Amino acid sequence: MPTNRPITRFRRRATVCVLVGALVVSACSESDETTTTDTTADTTAETTTDTAAGDTTTADATTADATIDEADDGLATTATFRIEVWADNWAAVYVDGELVGEDSVPITTERSFNSETFTFEASYPFTIAIEAKDFKETDSGIEYIGEQNQQMGDGGLIAQVTDAATGEVVAVTDDAWTALVVHRAPLNTDCEDDPVPDDTCEFEITETPEGWADADFDDSEWSDATEWSADAVNPKDGYGDIAWDSDAQFIWGADLEVDNTILLRYTVTG
Repeated sequence: MPTNRPITRFRRRATVCVLVGALVVSACSESDETTTTDTTADTTAETTTDTAAGDTTTADATTADATIDEADDGLATTATFRIEVWADNWAAVYVDGELVGEDSVPITTERSFNSETFTFEASYPFTIAIEAKDFKETDSGIEYIGEQNQQMGDGGLIAQVTDAATGEVVAVTDDAWTALVVHRAPLNTDCEDDPVPDDTCEFEITETPEGWADADFDDSEWSDATEWSADAVNPKDGYGDIAWDSDAQFIWGADLEVDNTILLRYTVTG
């Protein structure tokens, strides 16, 4: 049946074409899939990269914001404080080198016993410095010279610092304060009753250090203040006007009578 053979051959060619077409289609499909896969991969990579970059930028911004917030939180906050002082006989109070107040009664006033209250603004930490003086008529260290009550004087000081907003006592005088005695007399106490003590009484004067009241002054070589009992100081007028914290102590140099002028320092850390 010769007529069937060409048909058969045609069908083979058709089959081959179909197979070739299928291969082409398959190849195209694979190419399309590859292209699609590559495109998807590229898009994914780009998206991932962009997203990661975006996250990094956001993280950096967040970190920067956090740093700024922490810096803001770390800024020193200024508050109002009140310092109450009683001294035998006179005191001047400094905070970080600035005078905030001094005794309103002149030291030359006989029996000048009184308390003082001063208000100031500061941020932690701040340094309180006090110059305290016991009355002396001359460098001899003797008072009431030529009078029946001629004698050596005796000193003593007590103070406390309160946060004005909260009412919390944040500092009191005690032996944690540092002290430098800048006037001592009489060194020979047996001259106390001499008719002319200026001729017989010996004294010692130490130069007041420059910047002694400043916050950054180095007081590491100063002595610790000495605590004294209320019986030893015998506080008079003005002392009872203040409700003293139980931790507040009388302080002075090592000798209540011979130490006449004393510098005191303490840093309040909060």
